[in-house]
Amino acid sequence: MFEAAIMVVFPCLVAFAAASDLFTMKIPNSVSLMLIAGFAIIAPFAGIGLADIGWHLLAAGLALAACLVFFGFGWMGGGDAKLITALALWFGMSQDFLQFLALAGIYGAALTLLIVGFRRIVLLPGIAGRTEWLLRLHDTNRGIPYGVTLAIAALHVYPHSAWFSLLV
Repeated sequence: MFEAAIMVVFPCLVAFAAASDLFTMKIPNSVSLMLIAGFAIIAPFAGIGLADIGWHLLAAGLALAACLVFFGFGWMGGGDAKLITALALWFGMSQDFLQFLALAGIYGAALTLLIVGFRRIVLLPGIAGRTEWLLRLHDTNRGIPYGVTLAIAALHVYPHSAWFSLLV
């Protein structure tokens, strides 16, 4: 059961956050809350001690503080900030977290360039011009769904993280 939780909880919630952000430009608060609850439930069974949980909480706190600044300047959406905070809780103060942040930045830049290029298309052809989520992505007054890149980065790092070493 413990192994199934490691293999399912984090990846499924992260993938749902990405899909939600792509299709609705929103990441539900419930996703971040479920990630936090999942960590709280799974961590003790993983043998993570109180001191190490403190390091995970520190990572989440630092991520939240930085994201609040970015949100205040309008550089990041609230859903993205909450998702990063929940992901930081899972990765803790580790090389995995640093790798996640680096990949999220790289993937975020790539997605931004892709969407900026996509938005230069004057008219969307055929059914794309009638598809609500594509119209939202095409709208120059809307943000970029960075939850997608956060999820891709998190799912890229997760299989190599300390969580998977517990499965062996």
